[in-house]
Amino acid sequence: MPQPLSSKERTLFSQVVKNYENKQYKKGLKAAEQILRKIPNHGDTQAMKALILNSQGHSEEAFVLAKEALRNDMRSHVCWHVYGLLWRAAKNFEEAIKAYKFALRLEPESQQIQRDLALLQMQMRDYSGYVQSRRAMLQARAVLRSNWTALAVAQHLAGELTEAERTLTTYEETLRTPPPKTDTEHAEAVLYKNTIIAEMGETERALEHLDALTKNNFDRQSVMEMRAEYLLKLGRNEEAEKAYRALLDRNAEYRLYYEGLQKAIGLDTSDTDAVKKLYVQYAEKNPRGDAARRIPLDYYTGDHFREAADEYLQRMLQKGVPSTFPNVRALYVDPKKRETIQQLVEGYANGTHAPLTNGASDKQVNGNKSTFESSSLYFLAQHYNYHLSRDLSKAMQCVDRAIELTPDSLYLYMTKARIWKHLGNAQKASETMEKARSLDERDRYIYTKAAKYLLRNDENEAALKTMSKFTKQDVPGGPLADLHDMQCLWFITEDGESYLRQKKMGLALKRFHSVHNIFEVWQEDQFDFHSFSFRKGQIRAYIEMIRWEDHLRDHPFYSRAAVSAIKAYILLHDHPYLAHGTSPNGVNGVASTDPHGAKKAAKKARKEKEKQDQIDAEKKDAKKTAGGVGADDHKKKDDDPLGVKLAETTEPLKDAMKFLTSLLEFGPNNIHAQRVGFEVYLRRKKYLLALRCLLATLSLSPSDPTGHQQLIRLKHTLTAHAPALPPKVSEIIKTELEFLFPSPETDLKKFNDDWLEKHKDSPENVLAGLQARQHLHKASKDSNQKEVIQLLERDETSLADAVMAVEVVKEWGGDVAKVTEVARKRWPEASAFQEVKSK
Repeated sequence: MPQPLSSKERTLFSQVVKNYENKQYKKGLKAAEQILRKIPNHGDTQAMKALILNSQGHSEEAFVLAKEALRNDMRSHVCWHVYGLLWRAAKNFEEAIKAYKFALRLEPESQQIQRDLALLQMQMRDYSGYVQSRRAMLQARAVLRSNWTALAVAQHLAGELTEAERTLTTYEETLRTPPPKTDTEHAEAVLYKNTIIAEMGETERALEHLDALTKNNFDRQSVMEMRAEYLLKLGRNEEAEKAYRALLDRNAEYRLYYEGLQKAIGLDTSDTDAVKKLYVQYAEKNPRGDAARRIPLDYYTGDHFREAADEYLQRMLQKGVPSTFPNVRALYVDPKKRETIQQLVEGYANGTHAPLTNGASDKQVNGNKSTFESSSLYFLAQHYNYHLSRDLSKAMQCVDRAIELTPDSLYLYMTKARIWKHLGNAQKASETMEKARSLDERDRYIYTKAAKYLLRNDENEAALKTMSKFTKQDVPGGPLADLHDMQCLWFITEDGESYLRQKKMGLALKRFHSVHNIFEVWQEDQFDFHSFSFRKGQIRAYIEMIRWEDHLRDHPFYSRAAVSAIKAYILLHDHPYLAHGTSPNGVNGVASTDPHGAKKAAKKARKEKEKQDQIDAEKKDAKKTAGGVGADDHKKKDDDPLGVKLAETTEPLKDAMKFLTSLLEFGPNNIHAQRVGFEVYLRRKKYLLALRCLLATLSLSPSDPTGHQQLIRLKHTLTAHAPALPPKVSEIIKTELEFLFPSPETDLKKFNDDWLEKHKDSPENVLAGLQARQHLHKASKDSNQKEVIQLLERDETSLADAVMAVEVVKEWGGDVAKVTEVARKRWPEASAFQEVKSK
């Protein structure tokens, strides 16, 4: 039982609670100390003091005090509630839920504890427990609509759709008078109920319900879209046609409406006349619109396509629309359409193709001739820079001609920068993008592009300076800290990848961990919406958010940063000296054969760190001497801004698991995740898990080159370590490998040679086969290097293949200078081959 307090102490305890809620922590501590001086073992006061200490950042001290409070008063719901709050702050939600449940057993009527438990259960996706909690909250306060809606949401997410609908219907039946039309919360709840009925597969009933609420719902757009979708599913095509035409009258640029209309009228897209009749009608109704002119190009063929494409392209190019090429490049999957577009625009640029008399379907006169020519050349530059129609020399000629006509167009310089990027010259690409930026110093987009290209050229400080034009100047930590506060994922990721290329492992890992932390914040941020969304009645948006959060870890930016972080940890495991910078005798991150050099570099790095630590300590003392603590000192400071501690880890593979576990769990179809997963597990000698990643890779891409050389390495490794494996593990591995090799006694050399013969036309696959051969037979380095040189001379070999080939020879310890020289002759502009790498 809670220890009784006198009237004075009860007043003080109420003051402690009030001070905590108002964030007046010093006053709260002072009041708590007054109580504890008189009653030293009062559990509730100790618990509240622990809560205040935790809010001040003293979490360890808070936990010690909270446990002492529990020892003094095990039957106090306040102590258990506070203990749960501490675990909640520490993000150990399982322990927090246990504490909340114990507190509820002691005080079943506590709405605060019940609410905290429900929010945590939702955060942990414990839907069955969440349903129970929400039902208890509804029984306690049935007058609140939000409690009814929350229970319906809990049942919906738990898969109890019928119960969810019944809950919403029951509340509606309790209303004595119909809600006014202005009640947006009711309107949203009714639409949410309609989506539940639709999810149950009862489309007919969902349509009837929707028709009943049409007049009283403010969200007309959603109602019209849902009605059109239901009619189409039910096969009521005439009504669906009217519904989609009504939607197109509201927004004639939304492609999904056109697709719905096509299905409703049963349009045969191979019937050119029918397609033309439909889209000409909407093109005439919307003379300034684009969709009704662009969409038919997907369906036209032959002369019909040529005529329509000619009209569309001239209309756009005469207006100088910069997005013309992005609008039509989806057509390039059809080689005939790609060739037709090329012929048309080349005719415009060269003056050999007669322009339309009116220039466009809206009967406007032709635009400025130089604008039309410049736009045509700009289009061609993008056309020849595109991977399906790439000819970089022609692209450069076109963009240079366009720049002569329009020297102040930043779009032209941006395209020229992209051309330099595809030529492999990061330096010129960066300089050209900087020129584009200088043409418009108020455009944030061009600033971000300039910064990205600087990072691709490993100019980190210059990139940060460029981004600083649009960041807060008075933020502690400077522009970089503000970019982290704004959660600027693209910059942090690019910055980390740049440092990884430079083998600055500490800074690289620091950036990748920052990305990981941002996603942790996103995961944590949803917590507030578990209650906010019900208060505001935004139910459908809340459901969408929950489903989006469930796939948070397969977000492209997280996957990209996580894979890069794992690669960094693998490098640290293979080359520990990289934790202290590149070895003096190593070559661009390749292992040095001189251990003395690595030790010397490590010693120098330690001395520099000790010197910096001493300077920081002196600055801190000077601040204290000057008097007072600044407001920024209360903030949590980064004690490892350069990532030194991250890079100096003694267990890099274990640290890599922080990224790998979530990556494999939420992105099983990410082939890059499976590849790096194999590398980690192989080095940790977790051969069964390595095999699982390999099987996933090969299931995603049976002829994956990385998968092939990993298969060879795994088989070769298992042959050497088979006796040390547990019998069950050996049996499982043996069974799985039987599906990958012709026989258990397969000769790996012959198996690899067969692979090389089968995939001899693919440079990437050939390179993987040569890597596998080198792994099996180290003495084959010279012959493998000759084949790499022959590979570089083949027409089908790309710049990316060449860069990878040089890296592979570097790993072998081969003649890198010779291979680089061959690559430079083929790609003279590529930055990767500008400096001859010594052996």
